[in-house]
Amino acid sequence: MAKQEKANERSSAKEKKTTEQTQKASSVKKEQAPSATDELKKQVTDLKKQLEEKDNQFLRAEAEIQNMTKRFEKERSQMAKYDGQDLATSILPVLDNLKRALAIDVSDENGQQLKKGIQMVHDHLEKALADHNIKEVDALGKQFDPNTQQAVQTVAASGDQKADTVVQVLQAGYVLKDRVLRPAMVVVAQ
Repeated sequence: MAKQEKANERSSAKEKKTTEQTQKASSVKKEQAPSATDELKKQVTDLKKQLEEKDNQFLRAEAEIQNMTKRFEKERSQMAKYDGQDLATSILPVLDNLKRALAIDVSDENGQQLKKGIQMVHDHLEKALADHNIKEVDALGKQFDPNTQQAVQTVAASGDQKADTVVQVLQAGYVLKDRVLRPAMVVVAQ
């Protein structure tokens, strides 16, 4: 029987040892379980923060794209509105020369025919400019406007002339829609 008691004691000791190991493992798992949960919560929080940052980056990028699109549309409409400005500016000296040629008095038949041809070219050129919204600044006898006119000389007002009135146009000015291509060079009464 002593052998059986010893075997029972060993068996009981083994069971006790196994129970203790199971309890230790269980308590270790319980201790690890909250830390694993805490780790998962921390990861979720970090992922939420990263997602929020990416959302902000996305919204900013989208707003920037919309702003760029609006700016490009505005620039495109400006370009379309003032299309031909460089060409018109280049043609204005030609128109000035045609006007000078028309100002010359001619008496013979050949001169009259030549002047008539120059007048036709002048008229066609003015019509082409007018068709593209390029108009001459109407300055003579009007109040001086520094936005569309450039005073190159002043003279004393005489008779019924009012001060700041344009008395002579030395070179015609032109506007394209609402933009001044070239200001009119004028003489102003003071």
